[in-house]
Amino acid sequence: MTESVTSVLQLATPNQGRVAARLFEPAGSPTMQAVIGAAMGVPQRRYAEFAAWLAGQGARVLTFDYRGHGDSLKLLPRQRLRHVDATLDDWRADYEAAAQHLHALAPDVPLLLIGHSLGAQLPGLFERTDHIAGLLGVATGSGYWRHNAPRLKSRALLMWHGLVPTLTPLFGYFPGKRLGAVGDLPAGVIRQWRRWCLHPSYSGAEGPKALARYGAVRFPIRALSVSDDEMMTLPGTQSLLALYANAPRRIERVHPLDHGAARIGHLGWFHPRFAANLWPYTLNALRELAAEPAAP
Repeated sequence: MTESVTSVLQLATPNQGRVAARLFEPAGSPTMQAVIGAAMGVPQRRYAEFAAWLAGQGARVLTFDYRGHGDSLKLLPRQRLRHVDATLDDWRADYEAAAQHLHALAPDVPLLLIGHSLGAQLPGLFERTDHIAGLLGVATGSGYWRHNAPRLKSRALLMWHGLVPTLTPLFGYFPGKRLGAVGDLPAGVIRQWRRWCLHPSYSGAEGPKALARYGAVRFPIRALSVSDDEMMTLPGTQSLLALYANAPRRIERVHPLDHGAARIGHLGWFHPRFAANLWPYTLNALRELAAEPAAP
C-alpha cells in the first residue's frame, strides 16, 4: 500500500445545498474513481480509513456528508438541525453532485459507487447515470418494514407510527441519537423515509417517475448481502435490486466465518479490523465491476 493524500472540500449541490466532502488521492494516476454513499445516519468519517486504504491501492475516492448531516451541518449558519430543510430527494441530489464532481476530474477513468445501505438505494433516483461504471452495494436492501430483520421488524411499527410522528414535530427534527436509532435526522428526511418504509416498493413510493429512473439504470450492480445483518435481509436486498429492473445485477451472500470473522453486521464492513480480508475482497469486486459492460 502506498501513501494517499487527503483534502477537504465543499461542494455546491442543487437547491442551494452545501456539502462537506473529503477527497483521497492515490500517489500516482488513479486506476479507478469511487464515491462512497453513506448509510442513513452514518457520517463520512466512519469511512475515512477504508477510503485512505482504497486510495493506497490506486483509487481516487470521495466521501461526503449529506446536507444537514455530519460535517455538512457545520457549513450552515445556525448549525441547528431543526433549521435544516432537506429531504431524501435533496440527499439524492447531493450524492449525484458528488459523483459528477469526481467524474469531472477524470472523465476517462471508471467511476464506481460504493453504496452502504441508503448509499445503494439513492443512485436509482439519479437524473443521469451514463457516466457511472457500476454500483457495489454493501449491507443494503429495501427498508420496507416487512423486509426488516426480525428484531428490527418488532420495533418498526412503533418507530413509524409512534416515535417519528410524535417526536419530529416536538423537536423539529428526529432525535435518533437519544433513542439509539439511526442518529439525528432532518424532519424532511425522516418523514420521507417513513413513507418509503411503510410502502411495499420502498422508494417506489415516489411513483412512476421514480420507478422510471430506476428502470433507466444500465450500469452493473453487485450487492453484498451480509448474513448477520441486523437490519437488512436477503428478501429486502432482492426487493431493492428488482427496482433496478434493466441493470445487470447480482447478489452475493457474505458469511462472516468465510472471512475469518465472528461478526460483520450492518455497520461493520468498513471497520479497520477488516482491512486484511473484507477490504481486499471489496477492491476485487470493484475491479470486476469496472470491467463489466453495462446493459444495452
